[in-house]
Amino acid sequence: MIFVTGGAGFIGANFVLDWLKHGDEPVVNLDKLTYAGNLENLSSIKNDPRHIFIQTDIGDGALISQLLDQHRPRAIVNFAAESHVDRSIHGPEEFIQTNVVGTFRLLESVRSYWNGLALADKSAFRFLHVSTDEVYGTLSSTDSAFTEDHNYAPNSPYSASKAASDHLVRAWHHTYGLPVLTTNCSNNYGPLHFPEKLIPLMIVNALAEKPLPIYGDGMQVRDWLYVRDHCSAIRRVLDAGKVGETYNVGGWNEKANIDIVKTVCGLLDELHPRKDGKSYVEQISFVTDRLGHDRRYAIDARKIERELGWTPAETFETGIRKTVQWYLDNPQWVANVQSGSYRDWVQKQYADQP
Repeated sequence: MIFVTGGAGFIGANFVLDWLKHGDEPVVNLDKLTYAGNLENLSSIKNDPRHIFIQTDIGDGALISQLLDQHRPRAIVNFAAESHVDRSIHGPEEFIQTNVVGTFRLLESVRSYWNGLALADKSAFRFLHVSTDEVYGTLSSTDSAFTEDHNYAPNSPYSASKAASDHLVRAWHHTYGLPVLTTNCSNNYGPLHFPEKLIPLMIVNALAEKPLPIYGDGMQVRDWLYVRDHCSAIRRVLDAGKVGETYNVGGWNEKANIDIVKTVCGLLDELHPRKDGKSYVEQISFVTDRLGHDRRYAIDARKIERELGWTPAETFETGIRKTVQWYLDNPQWVANVQSGSYRDWVQKQYADQP
């Protein structure tokens, strides 16, 4: 039995589905079900006895402790987080509460549970904390990619809150001996991605004949990781990672935002052409840049390859085609997630843009 926190969100849900696809070990899935937590992501395992869903907040220490004592997991995989930079700029407090205070309370509940385990179970237990490359700050075009030894220099309220959570996890290992593992991943993309992030927003807007808003000059560079590759990396780290270590997980796919959007447009031109025969690139609209927008992230994923033998299975070309096709094949999912809160957010974010 393992616990997964944040398992109804984009990466968490993909991980739960992937976990049950590759084995029979049960999952207790804890999610607060905020705007980005979506039970429809888990509809295919709704009646699977290996999956137990519980709506709760990682900050509810009493309930988390009760659930740990009840289900006796051998590991925790912590995805639970507020994770959108723009939202953190508009409302940082939620990010502090979930990513910092919530992580602290989760660690304390887990530490108490772990201390009560029998010696063999205590030795085998793992707490895997899923984090981001954004904690490392920004890179110039000539800087080397982020390694696990790169200094932390977070630049947004979101990345600062994730950096704080990483430090808490490290401290609970160093001070209390809690057997932790940390992964810092690059930008994920793929099925079930809530359409406020770049790739799904571009797909959804393109199909709705809306503008495709690109911040600034569109030359911000990110390393793109297909979400199911990320899931396989987490499984590998949980299985064989060295306690106390951090593993950077990347896709070896550095791309500028404008190139990502043009690629999406090209695939839509091929797979779902516009009725007027024109290209979706005509819907591209450059908008005022995000406050404090980091210029470049890049992950050096050689450690996880060298020590654990993990490499991504997808290239960007194969992964992005699968992603676009998934959105074309699942219009009802897209319609269902476009709730009032989502529409309000997009209107708020781009209200002053042409």
